[in-house]
Amino acid sequence: MNDSHHPNPGTGPGGSQGTGTGHVPTPDQILRAPKVLLHDHLDGGLRPATVAELAREQGYDRLPETDPERLGAWFREAADSGSLERYLETFAHTCAVMQTRDALFRVAAECVQDLAADGVVYAEVRYAPEQHLEGGLTLEQVVEAVNDGFREGERLAARDGHRIRAGALLTAMRHAARSREIAELANAYRDQGVVGFDIAGAEAGYPPTRHLDAFEYLKRENNHFTIHAGEAFGLPSIWQALQWCGADRLGHGVRIIDDITTDADGRVRLGRLAAYVRDKRVPLEMCPTSNLQTGAAASYAEHPIGLLSRLRFRVTVNTDNRLMSGTGMTREFEHLVRAFHYTLEDLQWFTVNAMKSAFIPFDERLAMINDVIKPGYAGLRSEWLFTAAQGNVT
Repeated sequence: MNDSHHPNPGTGPGGSQGTGTGHVPTPDQILRAPKVLLHDHLDGGLRPATVAELAREQGYDRLPETDPERLGAWFREAADSGSLERYLETFAHTCAVMQTRDALFRVAAECVQDLAADGVVYAEVRYAPEQHLEGGLTLEQVVEAVNDGFREGERLAARDGHRIRAGALLTAMRHAARSREIAELANAYRDQGVVGFDIAGAEAGYPPTRHLDAFEYLKRENNHFTIHAGEAFGLPSIWQALQWCGADRLGHGVRIIDDITTDADGRVRLGRLAAYVRDKRVPLEMCPTSNLQTGAAASYAEHPIGLLSRLRFRVTVNTDNRLMSGTGMTREFEHLVRAFHYTLEDLQWFTVNAMKSAFIPFDERLAMINDVIKPGYAGLRSEWLFTAAQGNVT
């Protein structure tokens, strides 16, 4: 592993040299490339048409728009505020129509189908069961409805020629007091489709240490968890998530850049927390488009993912909320390819990073890497050979 303190701006994280020796993928190749998604919110990825239809069926009359196209545009514009708190307000509408078993089953199934059509082969999708109880469901019924929906989505995706495996992350809300209860729920369903635990919500004023009993319980149970940290709040949030709570991964983690300085001569220096994160290979669940919306980054070209990748942090690329950000994994990769001239080798590097960091058993992760991801990218790279050969035949 080359962790040089003098990263070449033209060197991609996967070992390519930008547009020099690697091949910058076409949009079609990015779509067909196998992808791994670790940070995606179920209530942030609904189809606008589904939101409108469920609202109509359930008599929910507070949607700002009823036309699916205009509704989708409203979600994107409302989320594009520069404020995490304002961004989170948009979820009131999606959660409102996800209060029945049928609605949760449908949303979960459509989520998996949409991800599979976008080239995702493995996904961990998170949601907060406590936010879906207003229709009378129990926490257990919420989990079972979503799990059943995921399995149906996998079946329908396979019917359409797309293979995908989806796992659930159960989320507790930072401002609430149910984290231990949700952690126990995640543990109870860990062999039935739930792969881990998370906390989410506004970071400021709600440090992860408020939920220490949940994290200590999960560690005693040898279970996995990630923590939203280092998005809207800075280094203290990351430090607490790692050193007090023991997080396996960091949800976002973009503010780790605050512990990295670049001297006038271009020399990069890592502070002790940043060095720890890199040395321990702590996975960073980075969500570029979402970060632009919440003000964590000014542009794709200025997003810390560029420097962090060149420094060989364990960076992964994610969608966060596909509805609010109007995005998908293909689109996230397209933005990064344009900003940093990433190649297929670089996209494979991000994808292998994510699969290494997934919350499923090691042998299953290894099989996905060796039998699905690497062959998929090798096949895409080989297309250049045939294209070049055809170009030489005149």
